[in-house]
Amino acid sequence: MQNLWQVVESAALDLGFELVDLERTPGGITRVFIDTLDHERLVTVDDCELLSRQLVHQLPVEGFDFQRLEVSSPGLDRPLTKHAHYERFAGLPIKLRLKMPLEGRRNFEGLLQVSPQGALSLEYEGKGGELLQLNFELDEIERARLVPQVKF
Repeated sequence: MQNLWQVVESAALDLGFELVDLERTPGGITRVFIDTLDHERLVTVDDCELLSRQLVHQLPVEGFDFQRLEVSSPGLDRPLTKHAHYERFAGLPIKLRLKMPLEGRRNFEGLLQVSPQGALSLEYEGKGGELLQLNFELDEIERARLVPQVKF
């Protein structure tokens, strides 16, 4: 998976995109999630099509098989996969799942905090309603996503 990540990330960067996440399913689907490098605009269908056209030819040449390729924006509940993502979205609500349970719990939801030194933490509500803080490292996280903030 690391080699595939490198190939897709390189192709995305060459076209002016950031690789946000990459998934492969047992059924042969390869999903690629991209964002713009400057974060000044949203990813368009044309952006996804541009990278898809590149990858549909490049991946087989690099030795990666797939039944179907999907390229899209990360969406409102975008995954956080890099330290830079955590820094960018500090102060916003996220859901995260730890690789190993902490006090019998793996799933947490709360406000993402990033210290000036780059340390990561989550402020969340305990069972009794008290505010608690979970300090974590990236390698302890199975997955993390933004909680969508939709205003009508």
